[in-house]
Amino acid sequence: MFPPLTDFFALLGINLVLCAGCLRLLGAAGVGLSGEARPWAKWTGVVLFVLLWVPVGAAQLPIVAYVRGISSDLSITLVVLACLGLGRRLLGLSAIGQRECNALFAVIAVAAMFLYPLALGWGDWDAYRLGWGAPGMWAALLILSLVCWLRGLRLLPVLVAMALLAWTAGLLESSNLWDYLLDPWLSVAALVYCAKAAILKLLKLSGRGRPGAVS
Repeated sequence: MFPPLTDFFALLGINLVLCAGCLRLLGAAGVGLSGEARPWAKWTGVVLFVLLWVPVGAAQLPIVAYVRGISSDLSITLVVLACLGLGRRLLGLSAIGQRECNALFAVIAVAAMFLYPLALGWGDWDAYRLGWGAPGMWAALLILSLVCWLRGLRLLPVLVAMALLAWTAGLLESSNLWDYLLDPWLSVAALVYCAKAAILKLLKLSGRGRPGAVS
């Protein structure tokens, strides 16, 4: 029996993210100079995508459904980023620019540090409630998207627009907009990315400040 639409999209998103992660883990061994995956790496991704749909266990659920029990539903933002990564490795599409990545993950990291502590009760106000359609959140997303667009950053506004479209269509089980924009896995990845970027920048600055350092 075909699963409900929300379950299908959730499972599909998890499957795509896992396949993108698999191709990324293959690293330089599976990717050519153009960034496109080698044929054997592409087939590895295809085989994984198919295998994750194979029903197993007494309940005869697809493997990806058991993964969902651990990961929960993933955000539209993470799924779209995974699709962009798959497009690069499978079709040779252009990679996301460093400036776009820095801006996107910085915003995600700040949003995660704002959302999750308050949602876990670390304050008197629950920021998660904004995702039920608060005008303030709509205004903040609009202003953020406009600022990014005017500064030549196209990725973040596109991701916000896609999350809003998916939220309007009710493609996930959750009816809270935050769950379409963020998820814990994406938030951790963004925090790690920003921490790594900050450490590298500090090391670079400290190297420049040493006597006799070559600029």
